[in-house]
Amino acid sequence: MSPKTLATAVLVAVLAAACAREAPAPAQRVEPVETTEGHAPAAPPPVEVLRAWDAQRSRAWARGDPRLLSALYAPGSVAGRRDRAMLRAWTSRGLVVRGLRTQLLSVHEVSRSRSSWTLRVTDRLVGGEAVGPGVRRPLPVDAATTRTVVLRRLDGRWLVASVT
Repeated sequence: MSPKTLATAVLVAVLAAACAREAPAPAQRVEPVETTEGHAPAAPPPVEVLRAWDAQRSRAWARGDPRLLSALYAPGSVAGRRDRAMLRAWTSRGLVVRGLRTQLLSVHEVSRSRSSWTLRVTDRLVGGEAVGPGVRRPLPVDAATTRTVVLRRLDGRWLVASVT
């Protein structure tokens, strides 16, 4: 693979990885999940949900597994379709991304119902390595980006419906 092709692939990975949110941040601002006295919250705090989701996404990218990745997105999710397309582009070149990590800088709950959760998330890519035959290159650290992430609850799991 030429250096120019690898550089382009790394840039695509940075864009694809921007949805991930795994590593702890030094100063997270997280809206509290309201509880009633004596009762557990209806859902785990949003940071926990995002970290668990990101860990699963990182595994899918490390394995180059579009089915595993697809299971993280709500049916019809454009974000999921784009993520899978990028993963397939990498794997078609014999590459996977290992150690994909993103630092959460802030998470704010915009709205929540039993089946939908809208979060305003600021994060940045802080880890990952493109790996393939004869290739082992770290992904560059990117700048912080703020997005609105809509999660949908299906079969007891929070899945990404959209990222804007």
